[in-house]
Amino acid sequence: MQAIQAVIFDFGGVFTSSPVEEFAKFEQAHNLPEKFLGGVIKTNHDHNAWAKFERAEMTQGEFDKAFAAETAAAGHEVSGDTLLSLLSLSLKPVMIDALASVKKAGLKTGCITNNLPNLDSKAMLGDSADADTANAIFGQFDHVIESSKAGLRKPEPRIYEMMCEALALEPSQCVFLDDLGINLKPAKAMGMHTIKVPFGDVSPAVDELFALLKLN
Repeated sequence: MQAIQAVIFDFGGVFTSSPVEEFAKFEQAHNLPEKFLGGVIKTNHDHNAWAKFERAEMTQGEFDKAFAAETAAAGHEVSGDTLLSLLSLSLKPVMIDALASVKKAGLKTGCITNNLPNLDSKAMLGDSADADTANAIFGQFDHVIESSKAGLRKPEPRIYEMMCEALALEPSQCVFLDDLGINLKPAKAMGMHTIKVPFGDVSPAVDELFALLKLN
């Protein structure tokens, strides 16, 4: 086994609260079925409105209408603009501190984030001070890949290959953290170590990372 030389992070749901948490609050408030929004997003997940918007293949106006049509077909119409209004996230200090420890240990760092045109990960933060902190976080990564700029998204395997190429490392030399299992599967299949970050408290994922890297 090759020694780990890089830690690659997702951003939303890892350094921040998860959009899934905000979706759940909306569903409860509007008497929608549990995990309804996530279910629509996962249906035909490579080619639906959400996937196309994350790859910048449609405008926000087009996404607004397309997502409304998809949710209506699933039984409860929710516009794309309404969905985007739920993307108000907060930072997770525990993961920010973990990144600092990884950097201090001399490891390379990367970020692969699925985001949206004109609404990147920093713009999804509810507090402007958090956005400034997010800018500082992104400044610590050796390489960042954003779906809306790259034209591809997790879990498309090529996006993980691009990160390894940018870091000049083999997949087996990297560990990847994400809050969604579907995004971890391709990374694991190509040989990366993977860690699932739980919703809410990210501390278990940090503990697992530090144990893997043998950091205190």
